[in-house]
Amino acid sequence: MRFAYFPGCKIAYHLPAHGLSVEAVCARLHIELIKPEFTCCGYPVRHESRDASVYSALRNLSLAQSLGLDLLTPCKCCYGNFQHARHQVLQDEKLKHRMSNLLRDEGLDFPESTRVRHLMQVLDADLNLVTAAVSRPLTGLKVACHYGCHALRPENITHFDDPLAPTIFERLVAATGAIPLPWELRLECCGYPLRGRDERISELLMVKKMASAQLSGADIMATGCTYCQLQFRRENAQNPATIPAVLFPQLLGLALGLAPEDLGLEATASRTSWFENT
Repeated sequence: MRFAYFPGCKIAYHLPAHGLSVEAVCARLHIELIKPEFTCCGYPVRHESRDASVYSALRNLSLAQSLGLDLLTPCKCCYGNFQHARHQVLQDEKLKHRMSNLLRDEGLDFPESTRVRHLMQVLDADLNLVTAAVSRPLTGLKVACHYGCHALRPENITHFDDPLAPTIFERLVAATGAIPLPWELRLECCGYPLRGRDERISELLMVKKMASAQLSGADIMATGCTYCQLQFRRENAQNPATIPAVLFPQLLGLALGLAPEDLGLEATASRTSWFENT
């Protein structure tokens, strides 16, 4: 399998362990990641300039299409914005016409065929391959899966999973040999979008979620979104009593037999006993 790899803006500077673990896992599973010179997905300006946001997304999709590849991203925020952009041009012919002209000015074609795939979707589509590749099952490890908002909602735009009763994350965690647990706030917002706008509410949302995950009896919280991991890592740093927040590719990488340092775990986990004992 080959994909045009879109890590998003946050990973390289704020969370390099996410990129490191994604690339290590994909290499182990023989998923080839091609790296064009992508730009921002457009999400940061979505509420300031619709045209700028949509064009940013479509330009990246056009670059992937020019390579004959679908686009793969590990960031649910980026995934959601790509899907929003595609939906908007399908609903608005005038917008599509403007975007087509702008792309043509850069020598690019409108991305009619390129699909956006989140890493979880790619793995879930070939779950038997993932399960067969597990060499070090995380037997007995109890995991609270945190979905994140941007990929789940709205369902008719993102097409990720059932927004009220998703199961993709739990299936993938179960494939590692770990035990995904039900917990009350698993589908609620982590609070990250309010950073810089209302720090108090952002903090309260984060603390409530971490408490809910811990109350479920989980050993760790697994995240599938760069932004969410940044939010929960903040709580881990401030409150050592909380359970660790770990990126799903790191969790999967351990089950595939990769070393913690190859997954960026030593740089992101303040307490390492949970994986040292798996």
